[in-house]
Amino acid sequence: MAEGPVVVNRKGEARVLRGHPWVFRTDVVRAQGIAPGAVVRVEGPRGRHLGFAFYSSRSEIRLRMIDRGESLPESFLRERVEAAVQWRESIAQGATACRLVHGEGDRLPSLVVDRYGEYLVVQTLSQGTEDRKDELVRILVERLHPAGILERNDPKVRAFEGLDQRVGLLHGTVPERVEVDEGDVRFEADLWRGQKTGLFLDQRENHLMARGYARGRVLDGFSYHGGFALHAARVSSEVMAVDASAEAVAQIARNAGRNGLGNVVAREANVFDLLRELYDRGERFDTVILDPPAFAKSKDAVEKAARGYKEINLRALKLLQPGGCLVTCSCSYHIHEADFEEILASASADASATAVVVEKRRQARDHPVLLGVPETYYLKCFVLRKLP
Repeated sequence: MAEGPVVVNRKGEARVLRGHPWVFRTDVVRAQGIAPGAVVRVEGPRGRHLGFAFYSSRSEIRLRMIDRGESLPESFLRERVEAAVQWRESIAQGATACRLVHGEGDRLPSLVVDRYGEYLVVQTLSQGTEDRKDELVRILVERLHPAGILERNDPKVRAFEGLDQRVGLLHGTVPERVEVDEGDVRFEADLWRGQKTGLFLDQRENHLMARGYARGRVLDGFSYHGGFALHAARVSSEVMAVDASAEAVAQIARNAGRNGLGNVVAREANVFDLLRELYDRGERFDTVILDPPAFAKSKDAVEKAARGYKEINLRALKLLQPGGCLVTCSCSYHIHEADFEEILASASADASATAVVVEKRRQARDHPVLLGVPETYYLKCFVLRKLP
């Protein structure tokens, strides 16, 4: 089954032995006659067996480790998918929308499978998983019996693998819009064109958490389809949900109506500008929620991103009533948790606010963080309380 061996240098060997699943092009010293996307045996410079990996002929990530054992059964894909699904049935019980397979966190690097009710959305983001897409569909159909499977293979990262970007049906039928529940809140998800695979499933648990802190007048910045806003509206007097996208604002309004929530005001605005305007007008809020898009998509953007995060959190703390809570997030991998906490401390000082950390959270449990692999820990969520 496996081709090779592919031989890596000492640096690559050390990386694998530390438990990191990626080996870069510069650390591969021999890979002769290997087919793109093949499963390969991996050896160190002195012939030490290191395990098995997906091989890429184009990406800077040449090897994605899938197993450290002496042998790899032909049924490994089926077994890994089954294990991932069983785990979600345990920790996401009752969730109609969740992630079933989360790449490296399920020892299936570059593979994403999300469930939206009776429909599945798949992303095969490397040559290795693309090559096994038909097998994956058969496994998913046999195990889960979905009404339809959609591939959302439109992320730009596929270009690094020499793969085209496309969206299309793999099985059955998938409607343009699907309704799913998060607890007692119902959302409409656009699986064909929405962000990621339709919704920000990695914030599912944080949406529910934030509801426990929300009260009074709530401001939800970068609201997208209202994930935080609609949960907050269940327990608050008024929610202002803000996004720069007119399409997102229209979706917030539809979702609010779907849930009978007349206390949600959906507003199209640049959040940076609006935070200043609201403060200058003397408006204040009992709860503020910030969930911006990734400001730092590369190392080169970190300094500018840090300024952006500080600006919005400083303004949020100024708008926040004493005793109120700020729920603030960063999904920029390159802004690490310690960096984000330092940014928040600086923002608090400049806002002349005294704030305490109530909670530190990360992405939902169906998006597992792999120990020793910092790239899998990207979403940071802090709950701060502004002291009276």
